[in-house]
Amino acid sequence: MTDCRVPLPKAVGFAAVEGWRGEIIYWLQSGHTGDVINRCMVRDPSAVNWLALEQAIKGNIVPDFPLCNKSFNPSYSGHAL
Repeated sequence: MTDCRVPLPKAVGFAAVEGWRGEIIYWLQSGHTGDVINRCMVRDPSAVNWLALEQAIKGNIVPDFPLCNKSFNPSYSGHAL
């Protein structure tokens, strides 16, 4: 265990971990005083998979969509992050 210190003003933090669908990315920036979060960005792996799914369904008929969709297994809630 370690003490949790207040970050420096305008400090930036980045973390990338491997989830079961792919890479999960977090990016944080502290505020002017360092004790609040000024900006936060989270990228779920499904965010990039949605673009691939769009390319995969071009030219297919509507009944093929469920098969294409489940092949990528995107996270609907993760895309809204």
